[in-house]
Amino acid sequence: MKELSRKRILVVEDDPHISEGLRLNLTLKGHEVMIAADGMAALREWRNWRPQLIVLDIMLPGIDGLAVLRHIRIEDEKLPILILSAKSEPEYRVKGLSYGVDDYLSKPFNLDEFLLRVERLLTRAAWNHEAARESRSDRGSEGIAKLGATYRFGENMVHFDTFTAHGRCGEVKLTEQEMRLLKLFITNRGRPLSRSELLEMGWGYTGATPTRTVDNFIVRFRKYFETNPQTPRYFKSLRSVGYVFDHDD
Repeated sequence: MKELSRKRILVVEDDPHISEGLRLNLTLKGHEVMIAADGMAALREWRNWRPQLIVLDIMLPGIDGLAVLRHIRIEDEKLPILILSAKSEPEYRVKGLSYGVDDYLSKPFNLDEFLLRVERLLTRAAWNHEAARESRSDRGSEGIAKLGATYRFGENMVHFDTFTAHGRCGEVKLTEQEMRLLKLFITNRGRPLSRSELLEMGWGYTGATPTRTVDNFIVRFRKYFETNPQTPRYFKSLRSVGYVFDHDD
């Protein structure tokens, strides 16, 4: 097998026998490996350690792997993620793919196949990175200036690069958590989201966290973006469900 340059790989697995076996074999291939045994640890190490690939189990203590995947995809659509799970049923594969996983391998698995899939994901990520770098270089400074992502709905504009928004109250400086929650709503436009989903994907919190946390943020968004916060057009409540963000323009 062709050897790749040293990469940081986060293995999210609560079975120590499996996680240590993966660590050993990936280390022998020249990579640096960190283990996270639950969903909260996975999100923490993803943020702090910035791995270049994640191997992710689904059945985890606390937050499951699919919630971890959805949380990461709010902020990073390009990080290679391989699900390695005993959940081999088609519905889990479909969910994983719809949430943005790059590859899915069922347990029990063949080690050589696993290592080949890892190599392929890392190689593809390197190609994409190089293509993006060359594209930025070709566009020059004018093209780089256009990379600042924005999102418009109605008379409102969200600027992801500067953490600001323009709405009925003028310019608003958004916190990191407000921006994360906005991205979550935007990427799930038109899809009802329960409070528990919003807590898991937006904060990485468990069910022990008061759902009022979400409600407080919705009150802020309506103040920022709704012409009439009492009759919201964009951030709507769904009785016994949660909230949905949508717009026609």
